[in-house]
Amino acid sequence: MTTADLAHKKCKSCEGGVSPLNPDEVTLLLGQLKDWHHQGDVITKNYEFKNYYQTMAFVNAVAWMAHREDHHPDMTVGYRKCRVDYSTHAVGGLSENDFICAAKVDALFEL
Repeated sequence: MTTADLAHKKCKSCEGGVSPLNPDEVTLLLGQLKDWHHQGDVITKNYEFKNYYQTMAFVNAVAWMAHREDHHPDMTVGYRKCRVDYSTHAVGGLSENDFICAAKVDALFEL
């Protein structure tokens, strides 16, 4: 599976009752993403921009995508930067949805 393959997938509804991904699954999926890092139960990436306007346009695009996928990241926003964190709270760890949305966020950044 590639980043493009992940970005073309759709998130599946997750209401809990499902186990989080195991370490091998996390490693495999993380290998499909560029510059994302695994920290505990979260995958995270920092994005940098030329100015505040570009930062906010990115944040709004991520919010729109997250709404469509019904899978929402935590974002920390600064003047020319944004950190995006994904975790699936309903499973208490990482799910495939986190990696699908991470690939979609990367695709937005490339636009």
